[in-house]
Amino acid sequence: MALLTVVTAVTATACGGGGVVGGAPGTSGVRDPYFPKAGNGGYDVTHYALDLAYDPGTHHLTGTATLTARATRDLSALNLDLKGLDVGKVTVDGVSARRYRDGQELTVRPREGIDRGARFRVTVRYSGAPVTVTDPDGSEEGWLRTADGALALGQPTGSMAWFPGNHHPSDKATYTLAVTVPKGLRAVSNGEPAGEETKGDRTTYRWRTTEPMASYLATLALGRYDVERTTTAGGLPVYTAVDPDQAKASRAVLARLGEVVEWGERTFGPYPFSSTGAIVERPGDAGYALETQNRPVFPGAPSTELLVHEIAHQWYGDSVTPKTWRDMWLNEGFATYATWLWEEEHGGDTAQRTFDALYAGTYFDEAGSDEELWSFPPARPPDAAHISGVPVYQRGAMVLHKIRQTVGDGPFRALLKGWAEKYRHGNADTDDFTAYVEESAPRKDFGGIWADWLYGEGKPRRP
Repeated sequence: MALLTVVTAVTATACGGGGVVGGAPGTSGVRDPYFPKAGNGGYDVTHYALDLAYDPGTHHLTGTATLTARATRDLSALNLDLKGLDVGKVTVDGVSARRYRDGQELTVRPREGIDRGARFRVTVRYSGAPVTVTDPDGSEEGWLRTADGALALGQPTGSMAWFPGNHHPSDKATYTLAVTVPKGLRAVSNGEPAGEETKGDRTTYRWRTTEPMASYLATLALGRYDVERTTTAGGLPVYTAVDPDQAKASRAVLARLGEVVEWGERTFGPYPFSSTGAIVERPGDAGYALETQNRPVFPGAPSTELLVHEIAHQWYGDSVTPKTWRDMWLNEGFATYATWLWEEEHGGDTAQRTFDALYAGTYFDEAGSDEELWSFPPARPPDAAHISGVPVYQRGAMVLHKIRQTVGDGPFRALLKGWAEKYRHGNADTDDFTAYVEESAPRKDFGGIWADWLYGEGKPRRP
């Protein structure tokens, strides 16, 4: 395996790259309220091209990551997020440059600066043993070793364990990926399969994601999978990869994937991506399901409710992505409410009944969860350890139900679609959402909902 080298190539453009004097370093972090070191200031990545090779037996990863980006200020240096792995030579536009490591921050100082507005390319070659990241809430992400390979998950910051980049949800990009693994294993990722080739005892799989994607939604699953390619009734490509151990248990629910997507289109508007699907690992390979773009990951055969939740995220979270991790409820509240709507329309409890059970404290099997529901407001988790807490999911969904009660069913359905359309493939925060709701129903008063249900401490008075 080759040693890790980092090559940063800055391509000068007509708008003026490579000659600025007096530019400033890009910031290390974008001041996220919960993950201040996540992401980097001074540039915007538009495309990642990743060329990787992994051997599960030796747990060794090698790679070349080429980032195409645009400078948002005059830059004398720029930072990349990269946790672990070894860094070697750095070049800018083919010319040697200095580089520094400080924890997850890789600082690259090119010999010449980069002008604001200039498009440039950063290429990083790397190798080493990718690490598993433990989140503030104790869950694990990053590079997870499995019985027959590995699984890469990135929410909220784990993607920096397997490729360098601008790892914050506010910076979305397109991707191409080539992954080489021992013959007999598969490599499954986001987007569309773009070919495979076997040479000797190694096979290379290629993937292409043409819609913008936040790096935390990027995934890579390496191992043995039963793969099925179909289409929905509307012609949308479906690609599922299931660990053989989970094939039988997953068959019935995955057969409904197309039905769930088409229900989502009727409920939330046009599906935002060029394909759909799922990756099903063994229980224990990951501690949670994740809405990885195009192709959610499940730790074992999912229930229909869980499938609905993760598919709803394709609209809310993957297409409309939060500006900061404080806005997590815009992901989870919407996906949770989607399951309420599904149940309501498929013979289960109405959303009102679910809301009432949550308020009465009879929804959860454990009393602790009922108490946790009111422990903080969904739009203000107290710290990074709580961005996936019960209030973000369930109380976030209750906020949406209060809006539905206020505007009525028809306008609420229009609001669901309109929100997904307005910020399609973009980023939005809570202020954007409250402003959108108020603009959509200017004659309604939402002040009490925002004060009591979205931002209020404790349990609101009985509605």
